[in-house]
Amino acid sequence: MELLILIIVLGLVFDYINGFHDAANSIATIVSTKVLSPIQAVIWAACFNFIAYFIAKYVIGEFGIANTVSKTVYEEYITLPIILSGLIAAIIWSLFTWWRGIPSSSSHTLIGGFAGAAILANGLGAIHTSIILKIIAFIVLAPLIGMVIAFFITLSVLYGCRKVKPQKAENWFKHLQLLSSALFSIGHGLNDSQKVIGILAAAMIAAHPLGIGMGIESINDLPNWVAFSCFTMISLGTVSGGWRIIKTMGTKITKVSPMEGMVAETAGALTLYLTEILKVPVSTTHTITGAIIGVGATKRLSAVRWGVTLKLMVAWIITIPISALIAAIIYFVITL
Repeated sequence: MELLILIIVLGLVFDYINGFHDAANSIATIVSTKVLSPIQAVIWAACFNFIAYFIAKYVIGEFGIANTVSKTVYEEYITLPIILSGLIAAIIWSLFTWWRGIPSSSSHTLIGGFAGAAILANGLGAIHTSIILKIIAFIVLAPLIGMVIAFFITLSVLYGCRKVKPQKAENWFKHLQLLSSALFSIGHGLNDSQKVIGILAAAMIAAHPLGIGMGIESINDLPNWVAFSCFTMISLGTVSGGWRIIKTMGTKITKVSPMEGMVAETAGALTLYLTEILKVPVSTTHTITGAIIGVGATKRLSAVRWGVTLKLMVAWIITIPISALIAAIIYFVITL
């Protein structure tokens, strides 16, 4: 019982870290274009992170991404020490990348840690290969989709506003950026909160055969307080902000105007809603980065700072294997 409670607490701690780690994703452009101050922006984003709970619960009617994450490892191989190791590894890597100002994926950190501990304990046969491959595929697809959508929306907007005075158009886009930022924050809440819900569901399912209190037979039996707590914690984390990463996302990839910020957030939001339909856990970091690149590429390819972008991509690629390695080491230590 104590181990399950520890896992729930650490899961909520990770969700909080995920909030301030990924706060930059939905507010970096709105801060860099001075539409909102940093404090106003994080409060704005946090409110819509929380609203996402009610959309998932009462509009969509399910937590499909959470179900996908809970099945990353086959049920018969899931144990509480495996989940504990994965969570600790995810927290360590998320804090390290936040400290270094690297916008890596908190979600891939969590999934990598979960899978790495399971592999050490039971071998490669413990992980659901098709789910892992789908998640890995979207490391490339999510930013690519965001980039393509942003590229074509930007061209469409430029064509549609070609006869509008620049000052008037900029005023329009500053107001529209509030809407686009809200849409992206909802997508962030929908996607990222569900990853922790999935991990906690897996822990409660693993606890059921042991006769531990709070154990459940399937994710359909998950108590409402679990999802509510996860959405609450990510919202609180967003309020805490992530200023180091905001600087990278908002200024270092490409210079962003209100119009470009609005387009990037809209493209990112559309990509996240698509992955919600597909029930694929993706990185909001990857998604918004791809969208910002798509916006920058409409001016000219040299407008994108490819050196910074390549460093981000390296961080994306190494996140899952490094998290898996850290989790494997932690599992080895705690099971000695």
